[in-house]
Amino acid sequence: MGGPPGPLSVNLKQLEYFVAVAELGSFSKAAVILNIAQPALSRQVRLLETDLHVTLLMRNGRGVVLTEAGKRLFDHSVGILQLVSRVREDIEANRDEPAGRIVVGLPPSMGRLLTLPLVEGFRRALPKARLAIVEGLSAHLAEWISTGRVDLGLLHNPEPHSALEVTPVLEEPLGLVSPAPGKSGRKVSFRDTVKLEELMHFPLIMPERSHAIRKLLEAKAALAGHKLSVALEVSSVQSILDLVRAGHGHAVLTPSALAASGAAQAFRLRPLVEPRLTCTLCLAVSAHKPATPLSKHVFRMLHELVVAAAGPALLPGASYNKAR
Repeated sequence: MGGPPGPLSVNLKQLEYFVAVAELGSFSKAAVILNIAQPALSRQVRLLETDLHVTLLMRNGRGVVLTEAGKRLFDHSVGILQLVSRVREDIEANRDEPAGRIVVGLPPSMGRLLTLPLVEGFRRALPKARLAIVEGLSAHLAEWISTGRVDLGLLHNPEPHSALEVTPVLEEPLGLVSPAPGKSGRKVSFRDTVKLEELMHFPLIMPERSHAIRKLLEAKAALAGHKLSVALEVSSVQSILDLVRAGHGHAVLTPSALAASGAAQAFRLRPLVEPRLTCTLCLAVSAHKPATPLSKHVFRMLHELVVAAAGPALLPGASYNKAR
């Protein structure tokens, strides 16, 4: 047996490089994002592996994947880099304007509506700060916020979680989305509203069970002694709408999700009634991470953008309520 290992020479830059490669699953993609030559990036990761005496990444036909040791280091590295970022933000908080880096999580439907105005408003108001935007289902975003990978995000109907603080922002009605008359080539009987018990007779195109709207609908249907007729399971809202437009079924969505498609005129939206079903959009932050001047500023900015986006997204027969 050899003597005790010498002192580690790991530096923050190596951890940053390692995390980028792990998240992107590719040295070449990470090299582009980091603006570094790929051989230099590979060398730094190899030095990290040599210093820790473990293999962190395994190459396969599609890129690289984390080993068990790599997974453990990845979790530690994300926490270390976030802590360093918060230290910088805390030091810079005494300056004239917020600085640092913030990660915002958006559900795909809201991402299509909010990404452009958020980026433009952020660059105007916070030129010394950096913004990263990630998209994901509300359940995934809740996990990322609770573990610190995302600083704040928008969640649909979030479940109670001790690691999250949520602020309701907007309540939207849920409606049955069908092809507009004459768009699908099929005859569809339209009414102004659809009762929950009537919804069971429509073939539905829905996302997976972890999706907030799917969970809400199935819970309400079960309580009423009904079962949804799910014809197809598709994750992407845009793909769902493409299938609805082509006449393969119907969907249950909010007006903002329909408006984000850019082709709302191709569809008919009928509110669900008896009971009236709504989807509450909330802003969520970590309950354990102190707010920074930057996060407070972006929180207010995102809140204002959501409320402003509700106006253009409003469709005939739908209504919005500001959640309080």
